[in-house]
Amino acid sequence: QVQLVESGGGLVQPGGSLRLSCVASGSVFSIYAMGWYRQAPGKQRELVATITNGGSTKYGDSVKGRFTISRDNAKNTVYLQMNSLKPEDTAVYYCKADSFQSGIYYYWGQGIQVTVSS
Repeated sequence: QVQLVESGGGLVQPGGSLRLSCVASGSVFSIYAMGWYRQAPGKQRELVATITNGGSTKYGDSVKGRFTISRDNAKNTVYLQMNSLKPEDTAVYYCKADSFQSGIYYYWGQGIQVTVSS
């Protein structure tokens, strides 16, 4: 089992920045990738960014060039630095961990609200 706890969300003005953090605990040795997804009201959950244990990253088209995902393996933490935020970035952001333990398992955090508004 893997537990994920997100932090760092809140209200920010357009053009501002926020940094989300996600701390993993439990069977962290089994994690091979982590990422961030988001879901706005009335919309499907979408990819924001992912990062593998080897450091390979992938970004959703709408955040490329503005968001950066990183991880600190020693702290079992993944970060999402969000710059040049837009109102359309408003959503609940979820941390996800992909793990392998005699099979592939996906774990989700509880979600954290990010609101971009003046």
